[in-house]
Amino acid sequence: MATKKSVSSLKEAELKGKRVFVRVDLNVPLDDHFNITDDTRIRAAVPTIKYLMDYKAKVILSSHLGRPKGVTPKFSLKPLVPRLSELLGVEVKMANDCIGEEVPNMVAELPEGSVLLLENVRFYKEEEKNDPEFAKKLASLADVYVNDAFGTAHRAHASTEGVAKYLKPAVAGFLMQKELDYLVGAVANPKKPFAAIVGGSKVSTKIGVIESLLEKVDILILGGGMIFTFYKAQGYSVGSSLVEEDKLDLANSLVEKAKAKGVSLLLPADVVIADKFAADANSKVCITVHSNFLST
Repeated sequence: MATKKSVSSLKEAELKGKRVFVRVDLNVPLDDHFNITDDTRIRAAVPTIKYLMDYKAKVILSSHLGRPKGVTPKFSLKPLVPRLSELLGVEVKMANDCIGEEVPNMVAELPEGSVLLLENVRFYKEEEKNDPEFAKKLASLADVYVNDAFGTAHRAHASTEGVAKYLKPAVAGFLMQKELDYLVGAVANPKKPFAAIVGGSKVSTKIGVIESLLEKVDILILGGGMIFTFYKAQGYSVGSSLVEEDKLDLANSLVEKAKAKGVSLLLPADVVIADKFAADANSKVCITVHSNFLST
């Protein structure tokens, strides 16, 4: 029998009454009162969740929120429950943890077609370390694994990669499949000139992507926090902006590799600088990047 790779290949016989662990990306922005300011990622997860509900699966949702260092109340997923319940048309249950004695009991009590949201998996350092024992504990909650968290799929964490080793079938959700289908088509047979935009906070997590794209694109545009590592590598002062000090040589080597391949590697021509990271900060836009502008 062919290996099932997409959730659409799973039907009632494989889903009814089954516990399905779904890794979603609910890393949404919250204001100071814990109100969701943009629910795009929640809405993007709905089709996969509803599909599983329709086939009477017991849906267990797992996600991260922010970058907590241990259990951090402001990064709890609890504020997401009302909006998620509204979009799904059911009352989503919320666990106080993602492992531990309470969670298996809540899973056991789930009716078919219902949804349980686990607490932030990044409350455990083992998540980002892809600790096998932690992955096994997550996997023990379910029978089937679905990854629909495209935004975190490049990271080999316990809930995105580790769990898949212990649950079969392990398949992609609708959002993941859509993005993968698009990427395969765009990269395998691109229209020229071919430009790509890569963002993110760290160069270190994008090395493979950038190097791969340099073999295919005509223009590579970089954005996000990682631009400051490139700026500093080129001699600019970046104040207290996020920089991977041990990746400065790598940043320069990627710039040189782009030049050698005739790829235009572009960094933003302007940035917003501020005296602090807050809504009421004093800020201004710098059109041209100079060291004196980027000092804070």
